[in-house]
Amino acid sequence: MPLHPVFKAGNTALITGAASGIGLAVAKLCHKHGMRLALVDCNTDALSQAHTFFKNDPDTQTYSMDVSKIDEWRDLRAKVEMNFGQVNFLMLNAGIGVKSGWDDVEYFHTIMDTNLFGVTNGISTFLPSLRTQKPPTSIVITGSKQGITNPPGNPAYNASKAAIKTLAEHLSYDLRATPTSVHLLVPGWTFTGLTGGGKTKEKPDGAWTPEQVASYLEEKMGEDVFYVICPDNDVTTEKDKKRMLWSVGDIVNERPPLSRWRDGYKDDAEEWMSKQKV
Repeated sequence: MPLHPVFKAGNTALITGAASGIGLAVAKLCHKHGMRLALVDCNTDALSQAHTFFKNDPDTQTYSMDVSKIDEWRDLRAKVEMNFGQVNFLMLNAGIGVKSGWDDVEYFHTIMDTNLFGVTNGISTFLPSLRTQKPPTSIVITGSKQGITNPPGNPAYNASKAAIKTLAEHLSYDLRATPTSVHLLVPGWTFTGLTGGGKTKEKPDGAWTPEQVASYLEEKMGEDVFYVICPDNDVTTEKDKKRMLWSVGDIVNERPPLSRWRDGYKDDAEEWMSKQKV
């Protein structure tokens, strides 16, 4: 398997949402390759626990901050560059998944401030530095299948992840002639704190572990893939593709939105997907 050149001993990885789940798993992957780590999270207790995984290695530093605050990003850059120099691998992974109703304006702001502006803040803060340094450099942005197939139930979260997909696509295009690679990581069902995981619960058979997601990301980055759409133990890559094709078909075929979940279309969707070969 080819290895993306950013995974190199001595390179620096900055990862948000790094205290647990996928962020921590990617941090472990980077550490395995001898990289220096800047682990960022708003949960100070979880950060302290995460640091113990690396045996308090001086080349692993933790930073507690709120990714929705641009001033805190500027402070972070100053601290990280003082400790490590320039960042080679930027993973914008922090996210929240709270739910509420249409009348709760604060719910929409809370989701967007973290999930969307937590990404744009990171890009605007570190992209100038990434553009000036020698390769290899890379940016990974964590999206969600909910930002692609848009299942009902959490409109603000879905909208934030749909916006992240669009931003990542434009960033990839704008950096196409540079040595900075861009990748959109789209996990499947993953057993993490955000999805209900924890020390007191067993992983469901259908879910992947965060380490499986990190390994899949490493593989696809080595293949220079932008859309890193992870399967899981319940949903195959082929099923993901069929669901995405049906979703975009709502527009092309003038069906009502979210037709896959609507009465009168559910059976049609299942039948159509059963016949497709992708």
